[in-house]
Amino acid sequence: MTAQTPGNAGTIRVFLMDDHEVVRRGVAALLSAEDDIEVIGEAGTAAEALARIPAVRPDVAVLDVRLPDGDGVSVCRELRSQLPELACLMLTSFDDDDALFEAVMAGASGYVLKQIHGSDLVGAVRTVATGQSLLDPRSTARMLERLRTRQEKSDPLKGLTEQERHILELIGEGLTNRQIGERLFLAEKTVKNYISNIFAKLGMSRRTQAAALAAQLKADGARARQGRD
Repeated sequence: MTAQTPGNAGTIRVFLMDDHEVVRRGVAALLSAEDDIEVIGEAGTAAEALARIPAVRPDVAVLDVRLPDGDGVSVCRELRSQLPELACLMLTSFDDDDALFEAVMAGASGYVLKQIHGSDLVGAVRTVATGQSLLDPRSTARMLERLRTRQEKSDPLKGLTEQERHILELIGEGLTNRQIGERLFLAEKTVKNYISNIFAKLGMSRRTQAAALAAQLKADGARARQGRD
């Protein structure tokens, strides 16, 4: 192996953050054995990493997800806000969907388990260093599903038809089924069927729940309009 010095063309500068010293030493030894990778710093806590990484400006930060004074996801988010070009590779002992989702949303380029083979970890560092993301197809599918779920939660009425939305608004105004039917020129039985569909789509069982949601959405809309004025 030829000697490398910081700044050599083609050298990937890596910083390691893990609260277990044995793990850090093992990963450092593994990466340092490669001609094109140089470990330029280590930290055992989130505070140390946030203080040291901006100073040495590595190409890749390998971050443990769970730490005694915080978590790698928060560190990743903070570092990416300061160093947008930094590639963060999350390293964890747990296959955790929530941690995966939060890590990617925080700007992480990849997410690997500590049980990964040494050669695969080296490959992961090289992959994220080139600006590519490191998510297997299964993880990508899970991510997309979480994003869809989050989007649906942000708009609770997304699954309702225009008529169902209108009826929900009228429920919020305190109208009875008969009054709603008269307002919309519908039979009372038809209104009842609409309301059953609304409850099923919103996961509700009581009229008071629908009325409360309608009132909340109306108030949110009014605040949004005031903000634009």
